[in-house]
Order: sequence, then structure tokens, then C-alpha cells
Amino acid sequence: MSDSLDRSTKINLLKEPVVKRLCEVLDKSSTKGWRKLGEIVGSDRRFKVSSDDMEMCSLKVLELEGSPSLMLLRLMGERGCTTGHLMDYLQTLGNSEALQCLKPPALQILIQPQSVAIICGHNLRLSCHGVGKSPVQYQWFKSKEEVPNSFSPDLVISPVQLKDAGFYICRVNCGDAFEFSQWAQVDVLNADMCYAGQSYHSLDGRLKLVIQPQSQQLHVGEDLLLECGAVGRPIPRYQWHRNGVPIPNATKRKLTIAHVMQEQQGRYRCEISGTSERMWTNEVDVVIDDIYAIGGGSNEFFLNNIPEQLYATDKVALLIGNLSYQNHPQLKAPMVDVYDLTNLLRQLNFKVVSLLDLTESEMRNAVDEFLLLLHKGVYGLLYYAGHGYENYGNSFMVPVDAPNPYRSANCLCVQSILKLMQEKETDLNVFLLDMCRKRNIHDDSTPNIVLRVTANIVFGYATCQDAEAFELSSTGFTNGVFVKFLKKRLLDDEKITVVLDRVAEDMGQFDATKGKQALEIRSSLSERRALTDPILPGDSADLAQAHSRQWAKAHELPESMCLNFDCGAQIKLGFAAEFSNVLVIYTHIVKKPTDMSFCQAHVTDFSQDLDVDPKLMNRETPEETGIYLLSSSLPQHCLYTRLSSLQKLREELVFTVCLQGTFTAMDDDHPIHWTKSVNIGKPLIARLDLHRAMRRNSCLQTCLMPHSPSHSPCHSPGPEHRHHLYHGSHQAQDYNRLFPQHRYLDIGDPQGAVGGCGDFYCDNLSQCRYEPTYSSGGLSSSPGRLSIPIETTDDIEELQTVFINSLQLQPQ
Repeated sequence: MSDSLDRSTKINLLKEPVVKRLCEVLDKSSTKGWRKLGEIVGSDRRFKVSSDDMEMCSLKVLELEGSPSLMLLRLMGERGCTTGHLMDYLQTLGNSEALQCLKPPALQILIQPQSVAIICGHNLRLSCHGVGKSPVQYQWFKSKEEVPNSFSPDLVISPVQLKDAGFYICRVNCGDAFEFSQWAQVDVLNADMCYAGQSYHSLDGRLKLVIQPQSQQLHVGEDLLLECGAVGRPIPRYQWHRNGVPIPNATKRKLTIAHVMQEQQGRYRCEISGTSERMWTNEVDVVIDDIYAIGGGSNEFFLNNIPEQLYATDKVALLIGNLSYQNHPQLKAPMVDVYDLTNLLRQLNFKVVSLLDLTESEMRNAVDEFLLLLHKGVYGLLYYAGHGYENYGNSFMVPVDAPNPYRSANCLCVQSILKLMQEKETDLNVFLLDMCRKRNIHDDSTPNIVLRVTANIVFGYATCQDAEAFELSSTGFTNGVFVKFLKKRLLDDEKITVVLDRVAEDMGQFDATKGKQALEIRSSLSERRALTDPILPGDSADLAQAHSRQWAKAHELPESMCLNFDCGAQIKLGFAAEFSNVLVIYTHIVKKPTDMSFCQAHVTDFSQDLDVDPKLMNRETPEETGIYLLSSSLPQHCLYTRLSSLQKLREELVFTVCLQGTFTAMDDDHPIHWTKSVNIGKPLIARLDLHRAMRRNSCLQTCLMPHSPSHSPCHSPGPEHRHHLYHGSHQAQDYNRLFPQHRYLDIGDPQGAVGGCGDFYCDNLSQCRYEPTYSSGGLSSSPGRLSIPIETTDDIEELQTVFINSLQLQPQ
């Protein structure tokens, strides 16, 4: 391990924990703090800090949790200050505590133990690996008690027993330094209760249902106990339902209801979910007899007269963000918008496919795959962010390879997609279109689409007809105007039109977009359908399972692997998904020979289909390779590579892991190289072969025929699509009407419109469009967002409060 961070690293790429510690030290010091540091930097011509800059930093103390030091470091980072410069300034300042913040700890844990559910009698293995400046030692704990003879990085219990269930943690020592791993929960299932019939497997075998709940008949006042169980890593999540409705706080394997009442009888089942899949237990009857009822009575009447709860047989969402246009202005916000909506929709149990930068054929095939997931009773949602236009009531989405100018034959028509969704007998069709709706003067086609009259359609347009949609102006990550407000309301348990109406009202309070962009809602929805409605599979259970497998194909991550090289070094190769077509690969050294002075592993030789820029591969920080949204969720001290456009991959992904190292006994410093070839198959969306130009029996083949998404005729709104404009505080009178509202930008004026139609619109874009600067690392002002979920439970949180005060747990 080196004694300090890379001196050439820009300070705006420092990790957030490093920046936080450094700011705490500088903020609290009165003689060697941020003011003195600013004076030292101010005397350096390269990064001169003016008195106005220092006054701006001092005002940060007036803000809640404001930090003058953080403001100063941001200013220095914007002017090119590196870690080396900062260390020199801190040396001059004489603040050794601040200087120590820039040095890595003497001990780091690279591999954390993972929670797991396992069947009694099987073998349990928990792993924790740390590295330090000297050999490290390990000691495992179960809760607060030491596990006897557990001095290895791997804790193996063979065979595991019911008594071994609990919470485990590992202490890693290196000299006087020590660190604790994160907690790992071990759930041991009783083999005697395991379901003997057919069990359900995920495609990768990680999640398996082994215990089914059993029907029960109880008397009023008795206790109800229902139990189910699945094995997998990480530990599965549970949500019990009664009569199709989620039971609040019923999120454990065992559902216990003390002193049941008659109104608690009904049909119970549990939803079990893993990292990328979901399954259901059998549905069982719980009958509760009233022992005081004369004649006993019958429960049949109660069970048959449960108040109707609207539900979906499944929920499916396709999110497309086009930003890297070949012949039109580039966009920035779609990437952040798609990422944020993906995380929110997953919380609502949607199967989400999120894709960036699709060509025309890739968009058609993506929609084709989306349609394959739909069947009777499904809630289907399509979100699109990118360039677009509207002619004669038809909305067109523009692919990244569209020519300039483009016409309907080069684009996808939303109304044609709606027609195909209607043929699937879905219960709810939601379209959220974050694009411009200006008229395309180059497209004079006026065909006609005949849609069925169904009371289940909702359109949420980011802007009104013949108007533009805008991105936000910011130095960091920002959403487009529409999603900025939509994400605050999306999880509300309200009818979807009510949610969009509230979004319109929120946007109407923002002055920067008044008169420029206003939300428009078109709806024929007659029932109180909400995105929060529960999922209850219908009669076509086999079809639903087939669709789940189809969706899971697009979300299979390669398994992490350890590679052993002849020199004795061991490399961990890990993977993460930023989007359905963006894969992150990271490598780090798990073990190296004691006589090896330098060791580094990088990946190379990728398929030419992916067009990977070598300059952006194997970087020391995620941000350097373009991984902004997942950076906080990835392990540290790795080399990172981001592979985008996986939909273009035609063959299995084969690449080379190259290890280079030097030994202390070597006379020269030239490194020795070792290589291993790795084949991870077709990861994520690559399995669906969206690169194909045309599909057999594809519903999108007829691109130049009526009713096809690429050649869409005009849709004339009927009585079910009445329009109503209102402003200010007027309340909606009819959710089948149109609800445009004004909205504003949170930073500056609207700078760039999302959309356009060929050269007739590009001049306007070039004049008004804002090109945001993406800041990264610990100094970015990016908004709070959901990252890849890190498992936690109430039990673990409670355990943390009663364990040793000096525990250092991984942030959740």
C-alpha cells in the first residue's frame, strides 16, 4: 500500500469520505483551518483565491450543515488543484491532522461478508479479506461473542445448524490498527419444513423457494403463524399480502398476528424478492371462526364479499434515454432522469428495463421486447427522454442515429405503440414523454391510427403541444424539468392522474419556466388505477412466469470471480449494472506475494462492437471512466471500466485480464505481465440481441405500413380525450381532461430544449441550449439518489446500537 493518494489526482475526484473528514478538521481549527489555507492558496498564482471567494466561503456557516472548507475545496478543484498541491499547502499550514486525512488507512477491508439464507445441513461460508502494511489477523464474532477458532478470512461452518442463525461480523487487525467488517445475517431454514414439491429457481440459481405457507383454521383470539422461506445470497426480502394487499410491516419470513379477529381472515401469500427477481408463494386460506356465533355460521360469505382492491397482474416499465445524438445536439439530463426513475419504479415492484442511446432498429426491438412482457391485466409504462416532435396529434421519438432532417420513417410513433399495447389487454397504459412537441415541417405524412376506446390510457407530456421541454442548468448532475418534480410524487399512493396533476401544480410554482414549458395530461382513465397498486398474478400464471424469465434475461449480471495467477497473486473481478445496457467492471488485488513490490490488474481486448475508448478504461476512480451515478455504491481501491451500448454486442463478451507486477529482487523496474482470458457470456440486455435489424414476426416490422410505430398516422382525440387548460391554483375538475401547468428551473433560466426536428430546430437549440458540466466525486453537488440497494434489516440496525462503540460499519 502506498503512503498517500496519487498526487496527480484532481481534488474534485477525491472520495466523499475523505473530503468529509478533511472538511471536519479544517472547519473546527481556528488557527490552522480553512481561512489560513485560503490565504496560502491565495498567494499562489496558479489557484489564486480572492477575498470575494473567501467571503463566499464564510457565508456557508449560515447554512444548515454548511461547510466553508468544502466551498474552498470546490473552488480549488474547479481551478485545477491536485492532491499533490493540496498536500503541499497543508504541509505549509502545519496541520498534520488534515494531512493525515489524505493518507489511506493502515488497514482496508476489500471483501465484505454477505448475508445469506441457507438450508440446515448445508455448508456455510462467510468471507472477509483485508490488506494492510503488515500481515493481518482475523477474529469472527456472532453477535457479541467470539466464534471459537475463527482466525481465518473465511468462516466455514459445516454442516450449518439452526442454532447457527444470527448476525456475524469480523474484526481485522493489522498491528495496532483494526477495522470491523459490515454485518452479515445468516438465516438457517429448517430442512424438515422444506417444500417437497416443485421449487422455483431463478435463472442463475441464486434464489430458491423451499418453504410454503400452509392453510389454517383458527378461532377468534388465537395466534396466527404463517411461515415461508427461500434460500439465496443476498438474503431474500419478504412482503406478506392479504387478499392482494400488502400487509404493513409484514416483511419477515414468519408472519405472526396475535389474537386474530374475524376481519383478519382471507387469502394470504408472500412475495419473495432477490436482487433482480421476484416470486410468490402459494396462496393459502386463513379461516377464523367466531366461537360466540350461534350456529357457527359460514365464512364463505365473508371471503366472497371482500371489498374490491384494484391490482395488476404484473408491472412492466421501459425507460429510454437518448442523449448522444450523431446528427443533432447532445443532451445531458436523460441519463440522470432514467436512473432516478428506474430506482423509484423498482420500489413500486415494476420490472424495469432502462436503456441509453438507442438507434432506430434498437429502439424498435426494445419496444418489441417490452410488448412481449405484457399480457392481460398488466400495468405498462413507457418513459422516453430525448429529442422528439409532434405532428397532427402523433408523438414521435427520435433515435440517436436519426438523419438531419428526420421524418416519421426514421422515428417511432408513440400512438402506434399504444395500439399494440391495447392488443395485449393491459389494465393500465402510461406514457411519460419528456421531449419537445414542436411541429416537424419536414414531415408531411398524415396517416390515421384507429385506437380502441379503452378507459385505461394516461399520457403525461413534459410540455404542451408545439412547445419545447428543457433541461436544468447546473454544474452537477441534474434532472430535466419534468423528472425533477415527477420523482417527488411518483411514490404517492394516489390515482396516477392525481399524481401527475400534483406534479403540474408543483411545476407551476417555479417561475423560470412559466410561459415556456407546461405539463400536459391526457387521460381516459375511469378507475382509480395507481402505480402503487399491488400485484396479484391472474389465471395465466405460466405466462407470467415465462415473461418474468424473459425480463430476467436482460438483468443477469456475471458472477464475481477470483483469478489466480502463476506468480501467486489473486485478483477479484466484479461487475455492476448502471443501466440495462451499461456494465461496470472493476478489478482489485486480493492477494499478492510478499516479495512483489508493485501489482496492478487491468482489463483489455474488448469486442469492437462496444467501441470502448482505451483512455477511459481501468481508471482509479469511477468518475474518470464516466461512472457517475453508481460511484458511491462501488468498492473502493479498484480499477474501473464502463462498457456502454451492450445492445450492440453480437457475440459473447470475451476480454483479457492483464496482471503486471515487479519484484523487489528485480534489477530493473520493467514490470512482468501475466494474462488470463475471461468469457462472461452476453451480460444484461446483450442477451436479447437488440442489434438485429429486423425480427421475424416482429410487431415493428411494418415500419412503412399503417399502424406501425415508425409510420404513424394522425390520432384525432375523441370525447374520451377532452382538453382543458388551467393555470395557477385552479383545481382539476375531471381527470379525463388536459392539465398543463407552468414549471421552472432550479438553477438559472431554462437553457436547453429537449427535442427538435432536424435542421429547422437546431439553430434554436444552438442559441438557447445549456451544456451542463458534470462534476463528480466527493465535491459534486449531485442530488440525493437511490443507488444499488445495500441490504439492511431492523435487526442489524438494533444490533449495531448495542455492540462495541468502536465498531466501524460500512455506510448503508
